This record gives sequence, structure tokens and C-alpha cells, in this order.
Amino acid sequence: MTDTLAIVVAEDNPRDMDFLCQQLGSHSLIRTTTGREALSKALEFDEPNIISDIQMPGMNGIDLAKELWQQRPQARIVFWSQYRDESYVRSLARMIPPDTVYGFVLKDNPTETVTRAIHAVFMDNQCWVDPRVRHVQARLQRPDSSLSDGEYEVLIDISLGLTDNAIARRRYLSRRGVQNRLRSLYDKLDADHLSPSAIQQSDTVNMRNRAVSIALRRGLLNNPELEKEEQLLQQWLSEDRPWEKKI
Repeated sequence: MTDTLAIVVAEDNPRDMDFLCQQLGSHSLIRTTTGREALSKALEFDEPNIISDIQMPGMNGIDLAKELWQQRPQARIVFWSQYRDESYVRSLARMIPPDTVYGFVLKDNPTETVTRAIHAVFMDNQCWVDPRVRHVQARLQRPDSSLSDGEYEVLIDISLGLTDNAIARRRYLSRRGVQNRLRSLYDKLDADHLSPSAIQQSDTVNMRNRAVSIALRRGLLNNPELEKEEQLLQQWLSEDRPWEKKI
């Protein structure tokens, strides 16, 4: 890199922050440890440059990007993370403004790869996405494996332990509507891909549990997102009055 840039760095891990500062020593760095602090600093610029971890306390990197792009759609962001969870990539795909330049580099890459990714976004004004993340993006674009919003909602609900009746009330569906979404979810997760003997024994596999297990391994669910969803569930439960409603 030849030109000096002002770059906001959002990273709560001191070792990773030190690494980035070593790689970007020729630039003017604004060090922050939370998404909220990074957002405040970034909004001081008309065209901010950001390097952000994804998992941080309070506001995570995805929420930071969402709020920043709403106010500064021209902001260039490099997501720097050890996670390539499909839940994050899914959220990111829904919020990137048209023609916005961004990057997604995984922390386990060699130093030269990290440097190349940062250079591509900030200096060459080009997107740079880790090949392993592109693989997840490709899966999200295939209709046979990409979950609709409704299917993703029902996945969240069964992972939180809700019954069909509770899901119906929460999502304003009929019981049949819930079951239709569940069947579609099982199909896209390939949850019924079992041995012939297991298929013949209906009491062998709990399909709800199997779907959640596959989603966890695929990265559609993770602990931070489930903690956030648990808070939303508790809020809904406090407001739910099933005896006052008719499906």
C-alpha cells in the first residue's frame, strides 16, 4: 500500500488487534474494541474505511455494517473473522448496498493473503471474498439448499423448542402452514437422507432434532445468534396470550 488512509479497526482481541496494526502500520489507524464505538468513529468520515471482527460484545460486526451502510452506503468494510457461518453470510448478503466494495477474509489465512485482501478493498476498490466464504455464498444462491425467510424462521423456532401450535401463533400461520414449512426445511437440509432401515423405522430419528443438528454443523445456527433469538422469544412469550387468539 502506498497511500495513507484513515482506517477504523474494530477488534476486541488484543492479539488480533496488534497483528492488524503491524500490517497497517503505514496508515492512520483508529482502534476500537466494540461495534458501537467503531460505528461512532466511522460516521465521522464521509467515506469510511473499516476493518471489523464479526463476533464482538454488544454490537457485532454484521449489525455494525448494517447501521453504517444505512448512513454511509459508500463505506468500504473488510470483515475479518474466524467464522464463515452461513447465518452471518446470509445476513450480510441481505444488506450490502448496490456497488458497495467490501471484503471477507478469514483470520487463519497467511499474512500475505490478509494484506492482499485489505489492499484489494481499500486501495484497488475491488471486492475480495475468501474462497471458503464464496462456497457458502454459492450454496445460498441454490434454490435446492437456500432457505427462505419463512423456513429460516421455523428453523429458529424449533431450535428454541417451540411446538407447532406455538410457532403458528408466533408466525401467524395455520398449523398446516407450519408443517408445510417444516417439510420444506427438512428437504433443503437433506434431513431425511438416511439409511433405508432408518427410514422404515419411524421411531428411529426425531426430524426436528436432526434438522437442528444439521443446521448447527452447516453454520445456519450458532450460539451468539441463538442467544439473540432467545431474548426475542422471551419478549414474545411475555406478550403471547393464546387464550385471546384464534388461529
